[in-house]
Order: sequence, then C-alpha cells, then structure tokens
Amino acid sequence: MAYKILVADDEKDIRSVLALYLEDAGYEVVEAADGAEALRVLQTQDIDLCLLDIMMPELDGYQVLKCVRETDDVPIIVVSAKGQDAEKILGLNLGADDYLVKPFNPLEAVARVNTNIRRAKGALPQKTRTAAIKVRDLELDRESCTLTCAGQPIALTSAEYRIMSMLMEHPGRVFTKQQIYECGWDEDYIAAENSVMVCMSKLRSKLGDDPQAYIKTIRGLGYRLEK
Repeated sequence: MAYKILVADDEKDIRSVLALYLEDAGYEVVEAADGAEALRVLQTQDIDLCLLDIMMPELDGYQVLKCVRETDDVPIIVVSAKGQDAEKILGLNLGADDYLVKPFNPLEAVARVNTNIRRAKGALPQKTRTAAIKVRDLELDRESCTLTCAGQPIALTSAEYRIMSMLMEHPGRVFTKQQIYECGWDEDYIAAENSVMVCMSKLRSKLGDDPQAYIKTIRGLGYRLEK
C-alpha cells in the first residue's frame, strides 16, 4: 500500500506541483488548503508524512505543528519562505523533522520526503511497472525493450531506450539535460550538453519528419514528451 502524504499549503499551484511529483514517486497525496483543514486531516486520517506550510489561514503551520506534537509523532517537513536560521530553529524546536525553504525544486521536496519516510518506515514505495507504456501512437514494450510509432518499429540504442522510457513514464513533465544524460548514460553529467542535444535530435528524426511532434524543447529548462 502506498504511503499517504499530506500536502498542506494555501497556494493551489504549489499543492498541485507537489502532488504531481509525489504521485510519480509512488505516494498517495491528500491536500489541505489551510491550517485548520490540515489539523483535521492529521487527526482523522492515517497520514505517513506531512509537508506543512507555515503561512496559512485559519491556523498557521506552527500552531498545527504544536497541536500535532501533543499526541502524534508523524514526520513533518515544514515548508516556508522564511529561510532565516531563527525560523528554522523555531520549527525544529517545535518538533519538525525537516525544513524546506521556498522557492524549492520539487525534486528536492521528493528527496526530503523519501529520506524522512525511510527513517520512519524503513522502505520507500515501489511503483507498479506495467509491461508496456502507451503515449499517443507511441508504444514502449519493456519486456522486449522495443519501441513502435504508429505500429512501425523504431530501432533504439540503449541510451535512447532508457531516455524514451523515462519520457514516456512521465508525459508532459520537463526533464533537464542533466536528468536526461544521467538516465541515458548512467553516469554523472559533466560537460555533456552536446551529447544530450545530439541524442535528442536523433530520437526526433527516428520518430518522424516534424522535429518537435513528440519531443518538445522547453527553452532554458530541457525537454518533455508531448501528451
């Protein structure tokens, strides 16, 4: 069964982004838009970890944290735009297990959730992998390690296969050149930008005449597979 994560933040966009990344990592996500709602969820549901914003209506995060710590030791990661040492020390002294400063990379948030879940539970969630992934008219068979486009087989190198698998598992999500390189070549990204660009160009050529019909460049960020 998936671990249940409460994301408590009054900003809907932040809740949505965190939910997307956490669900991709195999977690179940519950959302709360204010402190009172967050406290109700923590008191009535079996929550495995909470990402708790400080500046929220009804009750602020510190008030929620103090109430929860009277009866529960659920892991709590405080999320705040206040990055001063005094604020961090206050949160940790009130019983927070970790402190995340806004703005943050969603991947860092998932990494911190993973770390705290591992401490509390001893194991991370395992995502169920299906034998085949389908996105539009692309189909990747992970048992035979083959890709077809509109029913036509596409020959892939091992690096191209790993990259397509990552992109197709998360259609619409932007991956940086570093993430793509480390997935495809399984080594650290050091001055490898040209390798990624050449690989993505070759993949696009194999998928059809329109260079960005499937794989789109997001300027300044990376690449994504169009849904």
